[in-house]
Amino acid sequence: MRVLMLSWEYPPYVVGGLGAHVGALAPALARLGVEVHMVTPCQADSPLRETIGGVEVHRVLCPPPEMAEGSFYDQAVRANRDLAAACIRIREEVGGLDLVHDHDWLTSFAAREVKHAFHLPLVATIHATERGRGRGSLGTPEAVRIDSAEWWLVYEAWRVICCAEYMADQVRDYFQAPPDKLDVIPNGVNPHHFAHLEGVDLTAFRARYARPEEKIVLYVGRIVQEKGAEVLVRAAPIVLAEAPDTRFLIAGRGPELEHLRRLVEELSLQHRVSLLGFIDDDTRDRLYVVADCAVFPSLYEPFGIVALEAMAARTPVVASEVGGLREVVRHAETGITIYPNDPDSCAWGILHTLKHPEWAAMRVENAYRSLLERFNWDTIAGQTIEVYDRVIAERARTDW
Repeated sequence: MRVLMLSWEYPPYVVGGLGAHVGALAPALARLGVEVHMVTPCQADSPLRETIGGVEVHRVLCPPPEMAEGSFYDQAVRANRDLAAACIRIREEVGGLDLVHDHDWLTSFAAREVKHAFHLPLVATIHATERGRGRGSLGTPEAVRIDSAEWWLVYEAWRVICCAEYMADQVRDYFQAPPDKLDVIPNGVNPHHFAHLEGVDLTAFRARYARPEEKIVLYVGRIVQEKGAEVLVRAAPIVLAEAPDTRFLIAGRGPELEHLRRLVEELSLQHRVSLLGFIDDDTRDRLYVVADCAVFPSLYEPFGIVALEAMAARTPVVASEVGGLREVVRHAETGITIYPNDPDSCAWGILHTLKHPEWAAMRVENAYRSLLERFNWDTIAGQTIEVYDRVIAERARTDW
């Protein structure tokens, strides 16, 4: 089976959950015998062609929209012209493809062009929606255009994969997709990702961020309004009133970082809340391991790979009961769930976790077992191949 896959993000260019998902799924598919040709934009310092983990990676020089002039949408459309040309060259080079698999709207224009040029079935994975980010509304003309692109991708796709039942509900509601066109396949994580840190003395590393007697509460994610970092900052004074030896570490960057910095100053939390900005993967992994609690107070979350990462590190999780997080974190079983956009509830979840380490340890073990059973990439790749097989078989019975 030969699959052409398109994604706006692919390692080493990873911004969020999309890049993490595709960067793990493609090699897992290759391990199971699928010939994957990954097409993705790149910057000038990345090799244009290489084989990584069995995946043939084809990078196309077209800067991401946020690094170029013009609107995000218009730059994405412009980049898709180069991506489509690259896809056509690859198809000619390899001598045929079985299907196209596109991830989200940013590369959907190229995917649709290749679909129609060669009469190939298109599989689409929807990782998030613009309307969902706006919690049901589209506030700008650009948001309307993105929503339209998402609608067209769902319409053009032979089948649509969603990472959670929550996302499948959105795709049905927002884009009028027939329920029998949708497949729900979760995101995943490597449950053994942190094995190399087992038994490693991280005392000196931890001392960079907190004193020995302090508990560490960790947030990892983009600093955007929908991820709820502000909720965590507003919860901090409530937590500190009962657990004064608590250190809050917020790792990530984004357009709300300066607003968050001002809020920390307004609440006089500089001595307890550290805004770390960008951190590399090794630092992130070590912080997960030394943290006493990982908090994900999202207002909107299609899935929540970061929660799986914390579970793989065996770190107790507190997460908003919203979106796909509700399907990953089960309250009092694999983590503590809190009300979204509610600092009091967020503080309660943190304090419960810190004050009852024996219960937290039980939830950690339950969470790790769920990773092994449901959220490992080989299982997810196998489910994806089942979708591919169905699509290829149905395509063979049509006269397109």
